[in-house]
Amino acid sequence: MEKNIKVSMLCQIYGKMLTEKQYEVINDYYNNDLSLSEIAENNNITRQGENKLFELEEKLTFMEKTLKQERKLQQILEELSKIENTSSDKKIEKILNHVREELSCLA
Repeated sequence: MEKNIKVSMLCQIYGKMLTEKQYEVINDYYNNDLSLSEIAENNNITRQGENKLFELEEKLTFMEKTLKQERKLQQILEELSKIENTSSDKKIEKILNHVREELSCLA
C-alpha cells in the first residue's frame, strides 16, 4: 500500500491519540500537501507525529485488522454472487440479497 494512503488511514484511526501539534503536521503534509521543509519551518518540529502513528499501528494493528476485514467481506460478497448466479430459487435469492445488505453495512 502506498505510504501516503497508509498514513492518511492511520491518521483517521489514531489521530486522536496524537498531540494537537502532531496531528496538524501530519494533516498539513498528507492532506494539505505542504512540504516537510514548509511544515518544519512553520512549526519548528520533526517527523515525530508520523513515527507515533506507525508505532501505534505496530502495537494495536487496527488498520491491519480493518484491511483484512474489508478483504474478507469482499471475498464473501463475491461468493454470494457466485451462488446467486448459479441458483434459480427465489427464496435463496432473497436470502442472499438480505445477507449482502447486512454485509454492506459493515464495509
